[in-house]
Amino acid sequence: MRLAALRQKNELILHDADSLCDAPGTHQMDPVLFTAQYWRERGLIVGSAPGRGSSLFLQATPTEQWVLRPYRRGGMVAKLSEKRYLWTGAERTRAFSELRLTATLFEQGLPVPRPVASCVTRYGFTYEAALITVRIADAKALAELLVNDLADEALLQRVGVMIRRFHQAGLDHVDLNARNILVDARGTPWLIDLDRCHLRGAGKWQEENLKRLEKSLKKFINQHSQAAMRSIREGYEKVITTGLVQ
Repeated sequence: MRLAALRQKNELILHDADSLCDAPGTHQMDPVLFTAQYWRERGLIVGSAPGRGSSLFLQATPTEQWVLRPYRRGGMVAKLSEKRYLWTGAERTRAFSELRLTATLFEQGLPVPRPVASCVTRYGFTYEAALITVRIADAKALAELLVNDLADEALLQRVGVMIRRFHQAGLDHVDLNARNILVDARGTPWLIDLDRCHLRGAGKWQEENLKRLEKSLKKFINQHSQAAMRSIREGYEKVITTGLVQ
């Protein structure tokens, strides 16, 4: 993966140079790629995901879909500014940080979406941003599978194995929840939404990640959440006791 940066007036883009090409008929690297209007005018929006900013699913090529996710604030601070963030330098923006982190994990063979590009638009002391990644084909959120009683013990243990793999790589996922874990048609778990996440040495944060996930499970399957979390922890511990990595 070759990450490259470019600037156009007050907009800065960090992208995977292998994701886009200059061939006629392909999407050129430009700030308009990060707007819903660009894709809507071409009839290439094929769906959306819930959440702040409503991520859009895009038919980028005949065989590949992308996810366009604008950065949006939540909580009380959103009342002041829903989509503006304090500018402290391009590399410290949430979009650039997330793309670089995702690229690092992707190159290690960990199950994260392939990053395509991120764009930051600066407005003096503030900025807005958006991120594009490749959509995981035929994937559903773990939350949806749990609600519909489609997550068996074997799958939940695979989720635990996956989490442990990321922890071994040093990923502190600050928003580990059942919506940020996807499961593809083959039953393989993936981890998404690495906003504000970072790499660090082993510590209490690993258990805090698991407790956050457990709290999330209670929202979707309250009376069965303990059993589900027990299966996830069993998979998590397998990596420690047997060295299992997938």
